[in-house]
Amino acid sequence: MATNEAPRPTLLLVHGAWHGPWCWERLESALISDGWATRTVALPSAATSDAPTNQPLAGMHADARAVRESLEAIDGPVVVVGHSYGGIPVTQAVADAPNVSHAVYLAAYQLDVGESLYGYHGAPEPEHATGVIQPAEGSAAAAAFYADVSEEEAARAVRRLVPQSVRSFSDRVTKAGWRAVPSTYIVCEQDQALPSEEQEKLAVRAHAVHRLQSSHSPFLSMPSTLAALLAYIAHGSRPTP
Repeated sequence: MATNEAPRPTLLLVHGAWHGPWCWERLESALISDGWATRTVALPSAATSDAPTNQPLAGMHADARAVRESLEAIDGPVVVVGHSYGGIPVTQAVADAPNVSHAVYLAAYQLDVGESLYGYHGAPEPEHATGVIQPAEGSAAAAAFYADVSEEEAARAVRRLVPQSVRSFSDRVTKAGWRAVPSTYIVCEQDQALPSEEQEKLAVRAHAVHRLQSSHSPFLSMPSTLAALLAYIAHGSRPTP
């Protein structure tokens, strides 16, 4: 029977610092099994371990271009999900993207024009943004990012972390897409990397707020729960038939 129901949007998943598209695998599986189309972005600021330390590497604006290129390759509406640092290039990229119906900030930086990650935290922006920031290692990384993930899976994830360019943390936002695009913030209340108190401050910029009893990485610790929440948000952003 034919209906006038609007097509489901594609979910574009944008990882955070030190990570890669691999972090979304469990969430993608849950979403796809529920009939959702997903895409991921590999942010160029997540550098390789042999990256040079004496020259600028890809920063936030290069990441935003990667997000925008992914958006341009998708037909139909898109809900963009940015995790942690990934919220910054998402904010920049969706500002002029005509097919974005919603932006979701998952324990993410929902920054405004003129802000950088360093600046938001009151840290000085380096004069020469060269080199990389090495990821935390071992139990420190597991505690910060994956506190409610199984020990075995947390160890696997820690081994896949890569250096992050300094420039990505110092580049400033020049366009705040969430001012024009509907946005939702998901606060991870047991987060040890970006404490929930900081997330609550950022969440006031969103149109809606949801909360999960998770650590920094619910895509690994509770992928089915997160998938259900994203489906609810994505359905809510669809036009009424």
